Amino acid sequence: MMTTRAAAKDSSTMDADASLTTQQKALALNLDPATYGGFAEIGGGQEVARWFFSVGSAATGVAKAISAYDMAVSDALYGPAQRYVSRQRLEAMLEHELTQLIQQLGPRRGDTTTFFVFANTVATRSHGRVENGHGWMGVRFQARPHDSPSEIVLHVHLLDESALHEKEALGILGVNLLYGAFYQRATPGVLIGALVDDLSRRVEIDMISFAGPAFAGIDNRLMALQLVQHGLTDAAMFRATGDVVQPSDVLHRKPILIERGSFRPATKLTLDLLEQARQQFVDEPTVRGQEPVVLAEMTLRSLSDSPDVGHLDFLARADILGALGLDVLISRFEPYYQVAEYLARYTDRPIGMAVGLPSVRQIADEKYFTDLPGGVLESAGRLFRRSVKMYVYPTRDPATRQIHSVDRAPLSPPWPHLRDLLIEIGRIEPIRHYDETYLSIHTPDVRHRIETGDPSWEEMVSPVVADMIKTKKLFGYRTTDGRQQVAR
Repeated sequence: MMTTRAAAKDSSTMDADASLTTQQKALALNLDPATYGGFAEIGGGQEVARWFFSVGSAATGVAKAISAYDMAVSDALYGPAQRYVSRQRLEAMLEHELTQLIQQLGPRRGDTTTFFVFANTVATRSHGRVENGHGWMGVRFQARPHDSPSEIVLHVHLLDESALHEKEALGILGVNLLYGAFYQRATPGVLIGALVDDLSRRVEIDMISFAGPAFAGIDNRLMALQLVQHGLTDAAMFRATGDVVQPSDVLHRKPILIERGSFRPATKLTLDLLEQARQQFVDEPTVRGQEPVVLAEMTLRSLSDSPDVGHLDFLARADILGALGLDVLISRFEPYYQVAEYLARYTDRPIGMAVGLPSVRQIADEKYFTDLPGGVLESAGRLFRRSVKMYVYPTRDPATRQIHSVDRAPLSPPWPHLRDLLIEIGRIEPIRHYDETYLSIHTPDVRHRIETGDPSWEEMVSPVVADMIKTKKLFGYRTTDGRQQVAR
């Protein structure tokens, strides 16, 4: 019988986990005398519970399984809901079912049992619904008898092309999640990677959240980065408050303005670029009167490009951006068209991109698009085929000291013609109002001054940014006497 807990597992046991089949994982939970729980599933059928009944010994592992498929039944059990496939509905299911389970069974077996409830609410393909399925899934459980509950909640997109295969994937994912909660929770990174055991790329998990005493000290933003790095999703999002969110909850049918960058650190030029682009964006006839979502996007590709940049560095930058009131998107994207295609999954409204002139020059450089048969032209077509518009901040030529705006900047032939066409059809627009004094600010130079203790860097960032860098000892910060301050 499997009776050990996650905290007691050694590395050899963890390695063994990787070779377990879905059937073996479900059976291990059924045979564990300490785990006992229920299943509540809406929309996708009893796909997860089915595994635990089919592998045998369900009587020792399963207390209850329910499918409140009818909306009236669901409302009677869990209260009314505006949306049945939502995190709010999932949380209501977990709360109701675990409370009931503990009340009914706690007096008899609570001293030796860690109770759990697994729940999901999912929309799969059907005769009236041809798009990919998606839904919310979670487990609420006791890590030890009588403990306050902990939980893991995630949002999943089902990528199979038939309802039958979507349901099959849903069942496997649910077993992986429940197994991870009990036997891999001490190493959340391992748990996240194991969610797609036996699934390959059949699912996308774009949000995960850990809570409760079993996960004390976990930063859910770090877990979101793990989703991206493991390839479970292309991007993860968190609000300025630090809360990890499912992107659709924020982006659905909203105008979006995004600025890509390293934000290491966010400089006065960085922020002015975004603010001036925002002012032009909200003045567009198709946006006017609507409040756009404003995003700062960073790509995880710098983890491999720069060995000194790690997860904590990303979170430090997210802290700064959050203090500036900006929501953050962490992605695996490289070319701009990938960003546009991702955002277009969530909105049919205008998408604005706040960029510097060097980014426009990259768009016209063939070396960045060797993987596309159509090169620059295909990239531009994929980028601008939707309601995408670029707002371009000027730059100052370091040799001539001339200011170059996007409409007059020198480009290698024949790409000036493409630039001129995009300007003429309104897909590229110069940023009209800017502060010339910011044009001499370059992020690598600011970081160099921070690292060498040159106090002039403080004039190149906002007071909020400067205070956080000094307080948290970020980006190799040195005092004016040259002593390096290390982040704790």
